[in-house]
Amino acid sequence: MKVAVVGCGGMGQWHAKSYAKMPGVELVGVCDVHLESAVEAANKVGTAAFGSFEEMLSTVEFDVVSIAVPTFVHKEVVFQAAKAGKHVICEKPVALNLEDAKEMIACCEENGVRLFIGHVVRFFPEYAQMKQQMDAGQIGRVGVANARRVGSHPGEARPWFLDADKSGGVIVDLMVHDIDFMRWTLGEVKSVYGMNKCEGTMDYALVTLVFESGAVANLEAFWGYPGSFRYAAEFAGSEGLVRTDSMSAQSLQIRKAAPPESGGKAVEIPQSPNFFDPYYIELEHFLSCIRNGSDPIVTAQDACEALRIAKAALDSIQTGKVVLL
Repeated sequence: MKVAVVGCGGMGQWHAKSYAKMPGVELVGVCDVHLESAVEAANKVGTAAFGSFEEMLSTVEFDVVSIAVPTFVHKEVVFQAAKAGKHVICEKPVALNLEDAKEMIACCEENGVRLFIGHVVRFFPEYAQMKQQMDAGQIGRVGVANARRVGSHPGEARPWFLDADKSGGVIVDLMVHDIDFMRWTLGEVKSVYGMNKCEGTMDYALVTLVFESGAVANLEAFWGYPGSFRYAAEFAGSEGLVRTDSMSAQSLQIRKAAPPESGGKAVEIPQSPNFFDPYYIELEHFLSCIRNGSDPIVTAQDACEALRIAKAALDSIQTGKVVLL
C-alpha cells in the first residue's frame, strides 16, 4: 500500500516515521507549504519532498494520504484528497464546526474513499485496557469518571494555536481526546456544562458531562501547564475502580522539545508509557480497514459526535448554562 503525508509538523513527521517502518507500506512522499519542513521530514525517512499537495498528487502515485495540517485547513485538504480518489486519514479534531465535518464525510462518500479521524487515545494500550475491564463488568456499573490532560501551550511553537478561530482552543483541540474516550466508554451524553479561563498562553477548561446511563464525567484540560505533558483518567464503579496516570511511569514520560538550533520549542506529542506506540497502532489499524473493508475502532461519525459535545461545552461557557443534547 502506497501512502503519502501532508503536513510536516511534529504530528506529520510522526506519521511519516510510522509508515516508513511499517511492513507492506511504501511512503512515497511528504509535503508541506514550507518546503524546508518537507525536506527535513523526507530526509529522516528516505522519501520525496514536495512543497504543495498539488505537486505531490501530479508526481507520485499513492492510495492513502495522512493529513496532519492545521485544523482550519482540514476541510480543504480532505476535499482535494477525496476528489483525487485517495483514502484519507485525518488528524483530530475532524473540523472546527459540524457543518464542515459533515461536508467532509459526504465528499469522501461521494468519491468512494474512506475517511478516518485520528482519535488516538482509543489506541493507547492503557486506555484500551481500561475499556476492556469496564466492558467485562470488572468494576460494576460506572458512576463517576474523571480525566485530566495538561501540557504547555502549543501556540508557543505554532502561533495558529493561539487563535481559537483556527484551533478551536483547548476544548476542541485537546479535551476532545477525553470527550471521545468517555463517549466510547460510557455511551451517549445527555448534558454538558463547561467553565473556561483563557488568558495569553493559558487556556484552562473544566467540563462536566452527564450521560444517558446516569454516569457523570469531569474533564479537565489545560494549555499553559508549566510541567511536562501528562494525562490521567479514573473510573469509579459499583464494584471497583480503574485508573491510569502517565506520571506513574515518570521515567518514561518525555517532553518533546526541539533542540535550540532548530528554533527551540516544539508542539508536544502525548506519549504512552507503554512499549507499544499508539500512533503506529492507530495508523496500522486504519490501513488494515482499507485492505479488508472493515469498520474502524473510531469512525468519522464518532469524531463528529466528539466535536458536537466540545461545541456544546463552548456554548455552555458562553451562556453559563447547562446545554442539553
